[in-house]
Amino acid sequence: MKKKLAVLGGTGQEGGALARRWAQAGYPIVIGSRDKARAEAKAREILTRAPKAAVSGASLEDAARAGEIVVLSVPYAAHGVTLLAIRDAVQGKIVVDVTVPLVPPRVARVQLPAEGAAAVAAQQALGPDVKVVSAFQNVAAHLLDHDGEVPCDVLVCGDDKDARAEVVTLARDAGLRAFHGGALANSAAAEALTSVLIFLNGRYRTTAGVRFTGLPDDAE
Repeated sequence: MKKKLAVLGGTGQEGGALARRWAQAGYPIVIGSRDKARAEAKAREILTRAPKAAVSGASLEDAARAGEIVVLSVPYAAHGVTLLAIRDAVQGKIVVDVTVPLVPPRVARVQLPAEGAAAVAAQQALGPDVKVVSAFQNVAAHLLDHDGEVPCDVLVCGDDKDARAEVVTLARDAGLRAFHGGALANSAAAEALTSVLIFLNGRYRTTAGVRFTGLPDDAE
Protein backbone atom coordinates (compact mmCIF):
# COMPACT_ATOMS: atom_id res chain seq x y z
CA MET A 1 0.00 0.00 0.00
CA LYS A 2 1.29 3.45 -0.89
CA LYS A 3 2.08 5.87 1.92
CA LYS A 4 -0.26 8.73 2.75
CA LEU A 5 1.16 12.06 1.60
CA ALA A 6 0.45 15.36 3.34
CA VAL A 7 0.92 18.27 0.95
CA LEU A 8 1.24 21.44 3.00
CA GLY A 9 0.53 24.46 0.87
CA GLY A 10 -1.42 22.15 -1.42
CA THR A 11 -3.89 24.92 -2.19
CA GLY A 12 -1.15 26.66 -4.19
CA GLN A 13 -0.34 25.95 -7.81
CA GLU A 14 2.80 23.86 -7.29
CA GLY A 15 1.59 21.88 -4.30
CA GLY A 16 -1.86 21.37 -5.79
CA ALA A 17 -0.47 20.08 -9.08
CA LEU A 18 1.86 17.64 -7.30
CA ALA A 19 -0.98 16.47 -5.05
CA ARG A 20 -3.22 15.82 -8.05
CA ARG A 21 -0.50 13.83 -9.85
CA TRP A 22 0.15 11.70 -6.78
CA ALA A 23 -3.57 11.17 -6.24
CA GLN A 24 -3.88 9.91 -9.81
CA ALA A 25 -0.92 7.60 -9.14
CA GLY A 26 -2.81 5.99 -6.25
CA TYR A 27 -1.38 7.80 -3.21
CA PRO A 28 -3.78 8.80 -0.42
CA ILE A 29 -3.49 12.58 -0.11
CA VAL A 30 -4.32 15.09 2.60
CA ILE A 31 -4.08 18.75 1.60
CA GLY A 32 -2.87 21.05 4.40
CA SER A 33 -3.56 24.77 4.62
CA ARG A 34 -3.79 27.51 7.22
CA ASP A 35 -7.40 27.77 5.97
CA LYS A 36 -9.01 24.35 6.40
CA ALA A 37 -11.96 25.30 4.18
CA ARG A 38 -9.58 26.13 1.32
CA ALA A 39 -7.84 22.78 1.80
CA GLU A 40 -11.16 20.95 1.64
CA ALA A 41 -12.15 22.90 -1.48
CA LYS A 42 -8.85 21.98 -3.15
CA ALA A 43 -9.42 18.33 -2.28
CA ARG A 44 -12.81 18.45 -3.98
CA GLU A 45 -11.25 20.10 -7.02
CA ILE A 46 -8.63 17.35 -7.31
CA LEU A 47 -11.36 14.72 -7.05
CA THR A 48 -13.04 16.15 -10.16
CA ARG A 49 -9.89 15.17 -12.11
CA ALA A 50 -9.10 12.03 -10.11
CA PRO A 51 -12.53 10.73 -9.01
CA LYS A 52 -11.22 7.40 -7.72
CA ALA A 53 -8.54 9.00 -5.54
CA ALA A 54 -8.47 9.34 -1.75
CA VAL A 55 -8.06 13.07 -1.12
CA SER A 56 -9.05 15.17 1.88
CA GLY A 57 -8.33 18.61 3.34
CA ALA A 58 -7.18 19.64 6.81
CA SER A 59 -5.33 22.30 8.75
CA LEU A 60 -1.55 22.45 8.39
CA GLU A 61 -0.95 20.76 11.73
CA ASP A 62 -3.59 18.05 11.26
CA ALA A 63 -2.35 17.28 7.76
CA ALA A 64 1.24 17.04 9.01
CA ARG A 65 0.14 14.56 11.68
CA ALA A 66 -1.84 12.48 9.18
CA GLY A 67 0.82 12.22 6.50
CA GLU A 68 3.41 9.46 6.52
CA ILE A 69 5.51 11.64 4.20
CA VAL A 70 5.04 15.42 4.43
CA VAL A 71 5.58 17.69 1.44
CA LEU A 72 6.20 21.36 2.22
CA SER A 73 5.23 23.62 -0.68
CA VAL A 74 4.73 27.09 0.77
CA PRO A 75 6.02 30.54 -0.21
CA TYR A 76 9.39 31.37 1.28
CA ALA A 77 7.82 34.13 3.37
CA ALA A 78 5.78 31.45 5.17
CA HIS A 79 8.58 28.88 5.40
CA GLY A 80 9.87 29.60 8.90
CA VAL A 81 6.50 29.97 10.60
CA THR A 82 5.20 26.80 8.93
CA LEU A 83 8.20 24.79 10.10
CA LEU A 84 7.54 25.91 13.69
CA ALA A 85 3.86 25.00 13.38
CA ILE A 86 4.49 21.44 12.17
CA ARG A 87 7.67 20.60 14.07
CA ASP A 88 6.09 18.28 16.64
CA ALA A 89 3.84 16.61 14.06
CA VAL A 90 6.63 15.55 11.69
CA GLN A 91 9.09 13.95 14.08
CA GLY A 92 10.36 10.64 12.70
CA LYS A 93 9.05 11.39 9.20
CA ILE A 94 10.40 12.41 5.80
CA VAL A 95 9.73 16.06 4.98
CA VAL A 96 10.09 16.95 1.32
CA ASP A 97 10.93 20.65 1.06
CA VAL A 98 9.93 22.27 -2.24
CA THR A 99 10.60 25.80 -1.00
CA VAL A 100 12.60 28.25 -3.09
CA PRO A 101 14.10 31.27 -1.26
CA LEU A 102 12.66 33.92 -3.56
CA VAL A 103 12.69 37.43 -2.11
CA PRO A 104 10.44 39.83 -4.05
CA PRO A 105 10.77 41.97 -5.99
CA ARG A 106 14.10 40.58 -7.27
CA VAL A 107 13.04 36.98 -7.75
CA ALA A 108 15.33 36.59 -10.77
CA ARG A 109 18.37 37.16 -8.53
CA VAL A 110 19.81 34.35 -6.38
CA GLN A 111 19.28 35.14 -2.68
CA LEU A 112 20.09 32.05 -0.61
CA PRO A 113 19.56 32.24 3.17
CA ALA A 114 22.34 32.41 5.75
CA GLU A 115 22.05 28.63 6.31
CA GLY A 116 23.09 28.08 2.67
CA ALA A 117 19.74 26.68 1.48
CA ALA A 118 16.10 26.77 2.54
CA ALA A 119 16.14 22.99 2.95
CA VAL A 120 19.13 23.20 5.30
CA ALA A 121 17.24 25.80 7.34
CA ALA A 122 14.29 23.39 7.45
CA GLN A 123 16.51 20.59 8.77
CA GLN A 124 17.88 22.84 11.48
CA ALA A 125 14.39 23.97 12.48
CA LEU A 126 12.86 20.48 12.55
CA GLY A 127 15.71 18.67 14.28
CA PRO A 128 17.75 15.50 13.69
CA ASP A 129 14.83 13.07 13.96
CA VAL A 130 13.28 14.45 10.77
CA LYS A 131 14.68 13.42 7.38
CA VAL A 132 14.49 16.54 5.22
CA VAL A 133 14.77 15.96 1.48
CA SER A 134 14.85 18.75 -1.11
CA ALA A 135 13.13 18.37 -4.50
CA PHE A 136 10.87 19.88 -7.22
CA GLN A 137 12.21 23.46 -7.09
CA ASN A 138 12.95 23.67 -10.82
CA VAL A 139 9.62 22.43 -12.23
CA ALA A 140 7.06 25.03 -13.31
CA ALA A 141 3.62 24.58 -11.74
CA HIS A 142 1.73 24.98 -15.01
CA LEU A 143 3.71 22.11 -16.52
CA LEU A 144 2.79 19.89 -13.59
CA ASP A 145 -0.85 20.85 -13.96
CA HIS A 146 -1.10 19.13 -17.36
CA ASP A 147 -1.54 15.39 -17.69
CA GLY A 148 1.30 13.27 -19.01
CA GLU A 149 5.06 13.34 -18.64
CA VAL A 150 6.75 16.63 -17.73
CA PRO A 151 9.84 17.56 -19.80
CA CYS A 152 11.89 18.54 -16.72
CA ASP A 153 14.19 16.61 -14.40
CA VAL A 154 14.10 16.70 -10.61
CA LEU A 155 17.21 16.90 -8.45
CA VAL A 156 16.67 15.16 -5.10
CA CYS A 157 19.03 16.15 -2.27
CA GLY A 158 19.16 14.83 1.28
CA ASP A 159 21.53 13.43 3.87
CA ASP A 160 19.65 10.14 4.23
CA LYS A 161 20.06 7.90 1.16
CA ASP A 162 16.93 5.83 1.83
CA ALA A 163 14.80 8.95 2.26
CA ARG A 164 16.22 10.35 -0.98
CA ALA A 165 15.31 7.12 -2.75
CA GLU A 166 11.70 7.37 -1.54
CA VAL A 167 11.44 10.89 -2.93
CA VAL A 168 12.99 9.84 -6.25
CA THR A 169 10.20 7.25 -6.46
CA LEU A 170 7.59 9.90 -5.63
CA ALA A 171 8.88 12.13 -8.41
CA ARG A 172 8.87 9.31 -10.94
CA ASP A 173 5.36 8.30 -9.91
CA ALA A 174 4.36 11.89 -10.63
CA GLY A 175 5.62 11.51 -14.20
CA LEU A 176 9.03 13.16 -13.87
CA ARG A 177 12.60 11.98 -14.32
CA ALA A 178 14.38 12.26 -10.99
CA PHE A 179 17.91 11.66 -9.77
CA HIS A 180 19.88 11.62 -6.52
CA GLY A 181 21.65 14.96 -6.11
CA GLY A 182 23.71 14.17 -3.02
CA ALA A 183 23.76 15.82 0.40
CA LEU A 184 21.09 18.24 1.59
CA ALA A 185 23.56 21.10 1.29
CA ASN A 186 23.52 20.53 -2.47
CA SER A 187 19.95 21.83 -2.45
CA ALA A 188 21.57 25.26 -2.76
CA ALA A 189 22.22 24.49 -6.43
CA ALA A 190 18.59 23.66 -7.22
CA GLU A 191 17.23 26.54 -5.15
CA ALA A 192 19.57 29.04 -6.80
CA LEU A 193 18.86 27.68 -10.25
CA THR A 194 15.18 28.58 -9.91
CA SER A 195 16.05 32.28 -9.96
CA VAL A 196 18.17 31.70 -13.06
CA LEU A 197 15.24 29.93 -14.73
CA ILE A 198 12.93 32.83 -13.84
CA PHE A 199 15.40 35.20 -15.51
CA LEU A 200 15.68 32.97 -18.60
CA ASN A 201 11.91 32.65 -18.90
CA GLY A 202 11.46 36.39 -18.68
CA ARG A 203 14.31 37.19 -21.04
CA TYR A 204 13.37 34.67 -23.71
CA ARG A 205 9.60 34.46 -23.09
CA THR A 206 9.58 30.70 -22.65
CA THR A 207 9.35 28.02 -19.98
CA ALA A 208 12.89 26.81 -19.44
CA GLY A 209 13.49 23.61 -17.49
CA VAL A 210 16.38 21.38 -16.48
CA ARG A 211 17.40 18.12 -18.18
CA PHE A 212 20.43 16.02 -17.28
CA THR A 213 22.19 14.29 -20.14
CA GLY A 214 23.89 10.91 -20.03
CA LEU A 215 21.60 9.44 -17.36
CA PRO A 216 19.08 6.63 -18.00
CA ASP A 217 15.51 7.33 -16.89
CA ASP A 218 15.68 4.68 -14.17
CA ALA A 219 19.18 5.48 -12.87
CA GLU A 220 19.55 4.49 -9.22
